[in-house]
Amino acid sequence: MQSTHNKRADRWLARFADSKAILPLIFLASLLESLIVPIPLELILIPLLIHQRDRIWAIATATLLGCLVGASIGYSVGYWFLDDLGDWLLTTLGYQDAFEAFTARFSEHGFATLLLVGITPVPFQVGMLAAGSSEYPFSLFMLASLIARGIRYYGLALLVYWFGERVLNWWQQQSRQAGWWLLGLGLVAYVSYLLV
Repeated sequence: MQSTHNKRADRWLARFADSKAILPLIFLASLLESLIVPIPLELILIPLLIHQRDRIWAIATATLLGCLVGASIGYSVGYWFLDDLGDWLLTTLGYQDAFEAFTARFSEHGFATLLLVGITPVPFQVGMLAAGSSEYPFSLFMLASLIARGIRYYGLALLVYWFGERVLNWWQQQSRQAGWWLLGLGLVAYVSYLLV
């Protein structure tokens, strides 16, 4: 029997998904998730894609565009304000150590590192701030963001298109383990790139 909490969440999601403003809302949610919200967007994106299968590609596109706008803002913060706002943001989100480790890798292999961060569960804020603070070329940063987040969001939409609700059930049961596997595969690809 479904709990009262789950029934309320399902009703809220149905109202949200049926809203005429769903594309601007998911754009805004993606923008916020890429900048400051440390909650995976997949928690609402997968059920939304399942509920709105006829708009699956439009939702993936709005999600990607929101992320890209957020990425450009994050890059700008790193470029112009890292000493003030960027440090505060990293400290607030608890990403200071991750930022320092990422910056060391990023200085040698920027594009590949951005791809890895954009696809895996590593916080994307770290990549945005590092790219901006190191004055990495903005066009390459946006290209890496487009490719990585495009793979992530359109890949998720494709999985929902093919498998429907089974993706949600799998995500609810295996999301943490899948994230670690994805991170591991990304690291293997990254190390292979470094060795070639």
